[in-house]
Amino acid sequence: MPILVIEGLTKYFKRGFWGRKVRALENLNLEVQDGEVFGFLGPNGAGKTTTIKLLLQLIFPTRGRAWIMGKPIADQSIRRKIGYMPENPYFYRFLTAVEFLHFFARLNGFSRGDRDRRTKEILKIVGLEDAADVRIGEFSKGMTQRIGLAQSMLTDPDLILMDEPLSGVDPIGRAEIRDAILALRDRGKTIFFCSHILSDVESICERVAILNHGKLLETGKISELIHKGERRFEAIVRNHTEEQKKSLAAMAVSSREHGDSLFLTLPNEFSVDLLLNQIHGTKTKLVSLTERRQSLENYFMRLIGEEEGKR
Repeated sequence: MPILVIEGLTKYFKRGFWGRKVRALENLNLEVQDGEVFGFLGPNGAGKTTTIKLLLQLIFPTRGRAWIMGKPIADQSIRRKIGYMPENPYFYRFLTAVEFLHFFARLNGFSRGDRDRRTKEILKIVGLEDAADVRIGEFSKGMTQRIGLAQSMLTDPDLILMDEPLSGVDPIGRAEIRDAILALRDRGKTIFFCSHILSDVESICERVAILNHGKLLETGKISELIHKGERRFEAIVRNHTEEQKKSLAAMAVSSREHGDSLFLTLPNEFSVDLLLNQIHGTKTKLVSLTERRQSLENYFMRLIGEEEGKR
């Protein structure tokens, strides 16, 4: 069941003295399922942050509609059920982590006992329990991102919108935030987040949407997207004759010899069958055969490149 539904969401801004219209988002249609970690991808200026601000009613659409948990995004009753982590969070520098979370807990109507309990719980989840009494002004970029994540989780929301949560975080911090996101998913929470660190997206998301210049280019399961397009197989053979070397190289996309091994890049399964048939019954040995999998980053760059070529 979808927790977030977007229909035809469009946003134009007016720029310059003459009020020239600039498209930030055009006819976005999207569904995010309850309990999934959904990646919202695109280069700078693609419309990712604009989309999140529209969903939070920080700005308003030129046209289009959206629903969260079956209710229009303008419905105030859903606000407590939504968490938000901005791309560049800025917090009160002279408050400690505990004081900061207590402040937001009071704004949300928590009792004193609930504030203490929830603050300790959240700081442990994001790995800041040892920095509970440190002023936020002394935090590193990674620690600031993690206290931002803690604030977005404070009210135990069903849907958390994250804008570049892994940006500027060191490898250890990124791993901790990834673990926190997966822990939230395991508790049934839905995470909708933008990121340009595609390797992290690939490790924690099942589905993604890819935008460019305000338009949705593709959406779907990562496992399906990365298998689109050409497939490649890497083969290594040994004990081959000079004649076999020429015929095997002719069926390959590329080939090279190193020592007594011949490395072949084959374009498809048919070429693999030809290779096996050709070496069958000979002294030539197939040392290894592996499929070269396309990464999400490879697919993303190819898709964006194709789109830019059409402009």
